[in-house]
Amino acid sequence: MAHDLPLITTIAAGLSMALILAILAHRLRLPLIAGYLAAGIALGPFTPGFVADQHIAAELAELGVILLMFGTGLHFHPRDLLAVRAIAIPGALVQIAVATAAGAGLAHLLGWSLGAGLIFGLSLSVASTVVLMRALTDRKMLKTPRGQIAVGWLVVEDLVTVVALVLIPPLAGLLGSATSSVPMAELGWVLLWTLGKVVAFVALMLVVGRRVIPEILHYTALTGERELFRLSVLAVALGVAYGASTFFGVSFALGAFFAGMVMSGSTLSAQATKDVLPFRDAFAVLFFVSVGMLFDPAVLWTNPLPVLATIGVIVVVKSVAAFGITRALGYDRPTAATIAAALSQIGEFSFILIVMGTNLGILPEEARDYVVAGALVSIILNPFLFDLLDRGLARA
Repeated sequence: MAHDLPLITTIAAGLSMALILAILAHRLRLPLIAGYLAAGIALGPFTPGFVADQHIAAELAELGVILLMFGTGLHFHPRDLLAVRAIAIPGALVQIAVATAAGAGLAHLLGWSLGAGLIFGLSLSVASTVVLMRALTDRKMLKTPRGQIAVGWLVVEDLVTVVALVLIPPLAGLLGSATSSVPMAELGWVLLWTLGKVVAFVALMLVVGRRVIPEILHYTALTGERELFRLSVLAVALGVAYGASTFFGVSFALGAFFAGMVMSGSTLSAQATKDVLPFRDAFAVLFFVSVGMLFDPAVLWTNPLPVLATIGVIVVVKSVAAFGITRALGYDRPTAATIAAALSQIGEFSFILIVMGTNLGILPEEARDYVVAGALVSIILNPFLFDLLDRGLARA
């Protein structure tokens, strides 16, 4: 019977295995994401035992991306970024450039194209907001000046990634895609058309969405029916994401991000965040599980040097760059060390970028394995780096 119900089987197996391994990760004082990725590896086709339906898992992962991006939009407040713009904007942009260059250099040594190197490097440059928020919350640093700088820095990284997600598909042929090719003579028009649709969607959201979406929330809230309010939040998130993709050719991720950003301007945004959180967390778990399913553990012993080099870019190059940039901008050592520790990992946006790149045929499949391996190791190492930071600051 289970074979006739692949959706239920995949969800049940994914959540159950994620629960078991997340509990183990918690006992080991590791981020829960490490457990989710390990669950995906256990359920994937590269390890013995039960293999979950990868097609179903990929669709569930898309839902996870939509809700993750919606949550990111809900937490995006321009005033928070403006408060730390003097360091967050230049710091993040320079750090992204350094990490992307390092990743592209590694890709060149591996014989990949320049386009593949740029996407690979960009995926290594973007830290996980989920991991960072957990680390700062556990240390009661979220509302401190150092915590606000770290969050603002990651907001800039997220915005750069959102732009990349818009530009990569139309530029796929130029970046070396084996499956998507746009003649150079038409590339300018295709890019202009894509940007025009994005601008039209953004304008619609800022002009119409900013009025309509809060009205929907207020109307359902006034009914006194909590279920209707939750339903309206989810309907807006998924409906806008689907509409953005269908009518404007914009990715689900960008549509969901703007839906959340527009909703964040409502006085009911805090309640919306609270109500959508369980759904977001559940599908985010399935997103990380689905990414783990794509990982072939054999890469750890068949190609150990590229894996180690990838980890080096994430943990060493990014951290050193962030520390140096922060110090160069005139901030003290504790602040620079906090930013360096915060950025020494990658997560959800890296997976979205690398999966897009491999699906478009720009990157070889082993690139995905390197990124997942780098993410898993860097996420496991991150709490220990913060512990070293805490002990260093205590002795100072």
